[in-house]
Order: sequence, then structure tokens, then C-alpha cells
Amino acid sequence: MTFPRILLTGRNGQLGRELASALVPLGDLTVVSRAEMDFAEHESIRRVMRSVRPDLIVNAAAYTAVDRAESERGAAMQVNADAVEVLAKEAKQIGAPIIHYSTDYVFDGEKDQPYVETDQTNPLNVYGSSKLAGEQVLAASGVPFLIFRTSWVYASHGKNFLLTMLRLAEERSRSGVPLKIVRDQIGAPTAARDIAEATRAIIAALAGGGDGLKQALAQASGMYHMASQGRTTWYHFAAAILQDSGHNATLLPISTSEYPTPAARPRNSLLDCSKLAETFRTGNAGLALPHWEQSLRRTLDELEKATI
Repeated sequence: MTFPRILLTGRNGQLGRELASALVPLGDLTVVSRAEMDFAEHESIRRVMRSVRPDLIVNAAAYTAVDRAESERGAAMQVNADAVEVLAKEAKQIGAPIIHYSTDYVFDGEKDQPYVETDQTNPLNVYGSSKLAGEQVLAASGVPFLIFRTSWVYASHGKNFLLTMLRLAEERSRSGVPLKIVRDQIGAPTAARDIAEATRAIIAALAGGGDGLKQALAQASGMYHMASQGRTTWYHFAAAILQDSGHNATLLPISTSEYPTPAARPRNSLLDCSKLAETFRTGNAGLALPHWEQSLRRTLDELEKATI
């Protein structure tokens, strides 16, 4: 099953790069970066949409500088909310559904269990507020949509916790200065490649169901949580990174209060992904991302092969 036109935004981001590879088998894929489609310049959104006239939009473009957003609220809202509204209006004109990505940061982290899609949102920071606003304008647009909330995203490229830990571990192994890592925030590190592969599987399943992609996506339209299986802390995630990569830097667990940042982070970032598994299937099983430890090892293997 192929589709005439799929438009993917956010080409140079962690997720966008993985989606650019994963979605190729599905059909005629147009991939745009900020240079072609600047979410801070809404006229460029209209121009690309009216030129490509896609049958499906996969929106991986976002403002993701969590701490900087505290002093750049306008920029974060413009990209994560206002631009999404413009995109949705253009999509509605041509009858194209949208796949969009959001974040665990729409929650305040005070719940003791993993969050489900219907839990009350209460973002602690500007980034989370801007992503929540994007969810809301898309849901209210009348366009069929799938919103995938994910958490602690990393990849073998870009800027992320994994690559930062590997760089700092190399430096601290030489200096002997321990790495201080927060131990009282929990979540599920999620590889961008897993998100991209799950997205491809969902699109293929919807398109192959007999009703056609647009109708099937409209029937499944809604919010879904999509994150790795398992749970950990930033400290234990760092420990696994160092162990699996063979680094011997020393880690020192600290509390959130000992590591102040401009943007507050939720204590609990765990997402319940049951709805995703119940709605979408791969073979005889519900769709689920791999365990975070398995994906970490695969990503480190990719990095190792890239250096050979």
C-alpha cells in the first residue's frame, strides 16, 4: 500500500531524521526542514502546503529548547501552538489528516502511577504549556489527527541526554570529577527510531485496513501515549549508558533541588501506553515500543558502527 503524497516536517530534528528514513517505503515522501517550512514564519507553512497538497502530514517540527523557552515564551508558542493551528487550517482545506508529536511535559508529575491520556494536564514549564496549546488547537481544528505523546527522547544524533553523557563521561574519565545526575525523576527513555518505526507501522496498518487511510485515521483519531517499556531515573539511565559503552566515569546521584534549572521538570514522566497497544496491532500483538534498555543497546551499537 502506497500513498501519493506524505509531507514530513522537521527534517533536521532527532525524530524528523528518523522519520525521513522510516516513512520512505510508504510512498511519495516530501521532507522539509526549517529552511523550506519555517514554523516561525506562517506564510511559509501556507506556501508549502499549497504547493505539495499532501494526503497526510507528519509533523515532527517543534521548539524543543526546554530551558530556553522560559525566556522565549513567544517563540515557543509561535512554533508549538500557533504554527500547528496554521498547519491544521491548511490541512482542513485539502482534507489531509495530521500526525503530531507531543510530550510528557504536559503533566505536572505529581501522579504516583503512569499517566493515561485522559489525566488532567498541568504543565510546569513554558515548553510543556506550548505543546499542550498545540494539542488543543489541533484537537479543535476538525482535522482527523493522531497525537503521540512521548518522553525522554534521544537518538544517535542531535542534542540529547545520551550524547551528552557520552561526551561528559569521556571528559570526566580523564579528570576524575564525578558526574552529578538527578535520581528522583522517573520516566522511560525513548529512542527516536522506535517512535519513527511505530509511526510507520501505524500508517501502514491504517492504510491496509480496507477503508482507506483517511477514513481509518479519522476513526482512530485521538490522543495516544507512545514511550518505551520499563521505567528508570536519569541517574540509572546514565549508569546504563556508561556501563554499556564501557566508560568508567564516576556518577553521583543528586536530588532535583540540588540541580536547579530554568524550567521545572515533572517528578513522574511515565506514560501508560495501553491505549496505543489496544488500538493498533502488529501481527497478533498490540503495538508496543521495545524496553528502554534494549533500545539503548541498539542505539549505542549504531554509534559504535558509525565510528568504525
